[in-house]
Amino acid sequence: MSDGEKCKGCRDGEDFPVPFSMAFQPIVDVIDRRIYSYEALVRGPDDESAASVLARVTPENRYTFDQACRVKAIEQAAALGLTRRLSINFLPNAVYEPRACIRATLAAADRSGFPLDLITFEITEDERIIDAPHLQAIITEYRRHGFRVALDDFGAGYAGLNSLADLGVDVVKLDIALVREIDHDPRRRAIALGMIRVCHELGIEVVAEGIERPSQIEPLAGAGVRLMQGFLFGRPRLNGLVTDAEIQF
Repeated sequence: MSDGEKCKGCRDGEDFPVPFSMAFQPIVDVIDRRIYSYEALVRGPDDESAASVLARVTPENRYTFDQACRVKAIEQAAALGLTRRLSINFLPNAVYEPRACIRATLAAADRSGFPLDLITFEITEDERIIDAPHLQAIITEYRRHGFRVALDDFGAGYAGLNSLADLGVDVVKLDIALVREIDHDPRRRAIALGMIRVCHELGIEVVAEGIERPSQIEPLAGAGVRLMQGFLFGRPRLNGLVTDAEIQF
């Protein structure tokens, strides 16, 4: 039985019925003081908020939306000449059969000439993911193609320590709620630093989200976190890339 036959939810060729674009936000290596990667974030075609697009996502079109986001992120990144890593959010519950549902992503990268080993997929989901074996199958398939896999919003909601034990991801992104007051709140700092230690012991790379003040950098860098993301370094830029020369902190 072919991948396409096994994947009843795959509807290759269908378009998400709402126009949207991508904004790219830098993730900065604060030690080398250069941009390490960019995260592709959904926006309306005229830079409307992500919420204006996400509000139109339904259970019936979520697969189409997920596929369209991957393709658009890769095509726009390639058109902008991006040569560093690209992070793309994906909805695990929109992946029916991992080998089949990755086909449009692979085709977009091939058409665009974008290297597969520069792509990181970020697991993002508002609902509890109850099928851990299915998610592990997705991660295994993605790694087979050279992708890295990140766990977004670590420390919030369902993205907890069990996820590290069960999934074996390559990267975790510390939730903004822990990072936001890390320079002022001893309790949040203690929790964040403890999570960082666990990740490092497991060989998992850490990205700190929500950096808005220089004072947030010191406790994180002191704990060995060198990759950071937030408005301090650059806001998401619609169909454009913040440059190394623009990064000041």
